[in-house]
Amino acid sequence: MSNSPYTINHILEILNVVSVHKMNDAIIRKLVIDSRTVIDPEGSLFFALSAKRDGHRYLKDAYANGIRNFVITDEKYIDLFPDANILLVKDALLALQSLAKYNRSQYDLKVLGITGSNGKTIVKEWLYQLLTTDFNIVRSPKSFNSQIGVPLSVWEIEADHTLGIFEAGISKGNEMDALADIIQPTIGILTNIGEAHAEGFSSQSEKLQEKLKLFKATDLFIYSPEYTEGIRKSDLPGQQKFSWSFKEDADLKIVLVEPIEGRNYIRAKYKSAEIECLIPFVDKASVENGITCWATLLALGYTPEEADERLAKLTRVSMRLELKNGINQCSLIDDSYSADISSLAIALDFLNLQNQHAKRTLILSDLPETGKSDEVLYVEIAALLKQKNVDRLIGIGPHITASADLFEMESTFFESTQGFVENFPALHFSNETILVKGARKFEFERISKLIAQKVHDTVMEIDLNALAGNLQFYRSKLKPGVKVMAMVKAFSYGSGSFEIANLLQYHKVDYLAVAYTDEGIALRKGGIKMPIMVMSPEPSAFDAIVRYKLEPELYNLDILQRFISFVQDENYPVHLKIDTGMHRLGFEEPDLPELLRLLNETNKLKVVSVFSHLVGSEEGMHDAFTKQQIAQLKTATDLLSKGLGYEFIRHISNTSGISRHPDAQLDMVRIGIGLYGFDAGLHNNKGLQTVAVLKTTITQVKEIKANETVGYGRKGLLPEGGTIATVKIGYADGYNRAFGNGIGKMLIKGKLVPTVGVICMDMCMLDVTGLNVKTGDEVIVFNDKLTISTLAKQIGTIPYEILTNVSQRVKRVYFYE
Repeated sequence: MSNSPYTINHILEILNVVSVHKMNDAIIRKLVIDSRTVIDPEGSLFFALSAKRDGHRYLKDAYANGIRNFVITDEKYIDLFPDANILLVKDALLALQSLAKYNRSQYDLKVLGITGSNGKTIVKEWLYQLLTTDFNIVRSPKSFNSQIGVPLSVWEIEADHTLGIFEAGISKGNEMDALADIIQPTIGILTNIGEAHAEGFSSQSEKLQEKLKLFKATDLFIYSPEYTEGIRKSDLPGQQKFSWSFKEDADLKIVLVEPIEGRNYIRAKYKSAEIECLIPFVDKASVENGITCWATLLALGYTPEEADERLAKLTRVSMRLELKNGINQCSLIDDSYSADISSLAIALDFLNLQNQHAKRTLILSDLPETGKSDEVLYVEIAALLKQKNVDRLIGIGPHITASADLFEMESTFFESTQGFVENFPALHFSNETILVKGARKFEFERISKLIAQKVHDTVMEIDLNALAGNLQFYRSKLKPGVKVMAMVKAFSYGSGSFEIANLLQYHKVDYLAVAYTDEGIALRKGGIKMPIMVMSPEPSAFDAIVRYKLEPELYNLDILQRFISFVQDENYPVHLKIDTGMHRLGFEEPDLPELLRLLNETNKLKVVSVFSHLVGSEEGMHDAFTKQQIAQLKTATDLLSKGLGYEFIRHISNTSGISRHPDAQLDMVRIGIGLYGFDAGLHNNKGLQTVAVLKTTITQVKEIKANETVGYGRKGLLPEGGTIATVKIGYADGYNRAFGNGIGKMLIKGKLVPTVGVICMDMCMLDVTGLNVKTGDEVIVFNDKLTISTLAKQIGTIPYEILTNVSQRVKRVYFYE
């Protein structure tokens, strides 16, 4: 994050520094908390935060990336780098917040602070669209609204900004005061108060009171009384107040919302007159967010006519990067969220996360709304692309084209998107990862459509942020030093291959595990360099295991002897499985003397881990047996380590073991289905996020007469007639035939609708009687509302089977915020 330069000496004056190792008075332009996301290393100050992981572990990585200025809390690192500036403080997060608070205090500008349960980011982005012609705006990147994200955002304020728009999010009590002191909003906007992020509060009232602290010193407070129930207007914050409501008397009283051809016409009473606006969206959330923006424009003094004109031009905000398969074995990253340096840097970091192709290509338009001159802007972009190792640039727009000489990599330029489209066949995209990043007016969806591989209308969307969040959820339960092995067998439980593994590698898990050798080979070919354990190594695959540097699980004397006979290396890494009660694979106690003899007679193998598999870690009725398994593994590993004369990693805990059995963590844990949001050891998967959404579309809608039958075998029957919709998913896509005849249900426009008749190979039929649906409408097979667990119960199976059965012909699309 960047602003007008501060020097190290100036920062020493601002912060309460305990000790300092100072080499020079460096100029600081950017604050960094992640050693992997470095834009300007010479001008960056790295904060070793101790949030989900200890930031001191990544000091050397930050140094290797060129950073020479650090804020730490552990004094043993004060002299780590002789040529660096190292500031020792008591609390690195507090230091980060203090620096941002000081920067905010240097500028007298209008600042909009936004909080609520939902809609914060959308309202922020729409207000940016609505106000950008009148102000030079600084705003939170993406959804940077946390105790860390807010100071990083506020640090962006510079002297030429005339308006700030910052969002603040909290998850528990006593968090908002710090954010309010950093943002210091002059205008407050409350979006709503709903169920989101309610876990850290005893009641809705407590959550509301905490959120309102953001507005304690605002001149103007914009809100709906529908979300401030129980608080008198006189007790609300803000010297002035502006209210809107569907139900109550308010400054802006909504009297009509009427959908018209994909838009919503809204009429309201304002200052004793009726006014109107047109919002180009129809869904309920967008209507409410749009009304919040309408109220804000009116409260800021815009006329109803000006507000209507601007609201009609709002464009949809996509807050996620989209990764999908492209033509000619390419991977496509589609990001049209916002056209500024911060979002470009985030997108480039995601590009660098992908290792499946050696070549990285960026298709970039002019960035017209940064507030910077072309001379400054494109010098900065050129340096950023070089620093992020972009191999190929395709620039589109007159401004970036005029700056072509600044870019050192392979590059091509076009004055317009049409120029790119006309020359597309000559650009020869093949075996590369392509990031498409453009301002909206350049209509880069035309480019994405050309590069994307045609997608089957049935798609599984994978939320990579949710998966990373679930990983952090389990990491937060681990004792210090416990390693993590992530299970990515069975196509990562149906969720993908290198796409998932790249994310796990980026988040520094210690091991990956696959079931079969070919899965490991696919990961190696996809650029995965971290250790990979193969759980079912067949002797016929030994050659490939060694060639691709995979690590086999050895589970009986026969496969051990065969691998010893095959391998030519010394100290080849292997993993030993002990059977403690699963009785599937593994050495048993009588095998251990012979196992030790064979290992000690050869120098070919190095045991890197010894492990077992818990049988019933999720159920209390098996707790005694689980403890027995843990004890049995400890006995076996003690014997093996003594017999071998060296130590190795010991592990037995699985997903539910992490949740329910802290004593089973040992040296490493194995996380499987928990990464994807399911843990039978947790009540209703509490704390986990939904990772996968399976959706399809309606192919045709038919009216069925009374007693007509539907589908094969005439199994489907609507006794009174009705309407059926045929949708593009069947048992070849993984939608089990057991879901037929009303057992299974899907979501259309928020309504559950049952199947009719048997499930066909490529499609099935739904009873949509009474619903206004048409061809092309979206149908949800499972998501966070209609969960995989619910589907599993419908047909008497487990979530694993639902998830892993989704066919690979169903295209996966990956999202990352």
